[in-house]
Amino acid sequence: MLGKYNSMRSPLTKYGLPQVFIYPTLELAAIIALFILGNDKLPAPLLWSTETVLILTLAWQLSFFRDPKRVAPEGDNFLVSPADGTVTDIQEVNDEEFIGETAIRIGIFLSVFNVHINRVPADVKVENIVYRPGKFLDARNTECSRLNEANDLHLTMTQKPHCKLIVRQISGAIARRIVCKTKIGDSLKLGQKYGMIKYGSRTELYIAKSVAAQILVKPGDKPRAGITKLVEFK
Repeated sequence: MLGKYNSMRSPLTKYGLPQVFIYPTLELAAIIALFILGNDKLPAPLLWSTETVLILTLAWQLSFFRDPKRVAPEGDNFLVSPADGTVTDIQEVNDEEFIGETAIRIGIFLSVFNVHINRVPADVKVENIVYRPGKFLDARNTECSRLNEANDLHLTMTQKPHCKLIVRQISGAIARRIVCKTKIGDSLKLGQKYGMIKYGSRTELYIAKSVAAQILVKPGDKPRAGITKLVEFK
């Protein structure tokens, strides 16, 4: 079930484990230990500046794994964003492996301050999942789509126009862990969560150029996963 139907949902994503538990616990322990042991031994400015850094780091760790409630828009003639972030590029690329023709690729860069949960762009069936090891270039570099570690979901829309889609999770210079919690044959709903990329990354959406569709975003736009419409079918 989608998170929006769970009244007891956690504000932090389960995809963040074990980091969402281990790192904040260690940081909290360090904050307490420093206060107890350093209160009489360290100069006050040094003590409190260090404590401030630790507290801010703890807050950022918890913020990174946040799981805000999202309610997808109604309808079925569009694709929503698979990720929060900033649209960096919209390009024509050739994809013979799955889409089988020229595709439009929408690239979204996720900074370390964005929500990092990935969501599916429409009602779809998972046809294949392809993992590719690779480099860890800066996720703002469009070459990372070709060279970096990546995980592709090959999807077919279960509603008209029944077209093929690819959602690609790409590691960045900081992100070193792709989480994909779905499997081949699964049927996923519009806006449903299926994974995340930990610590800065890139997510891409591919759709065949031949499909009668209008791109609704441009570079610089800041979509939100599961909510912002990226493509509308004519």
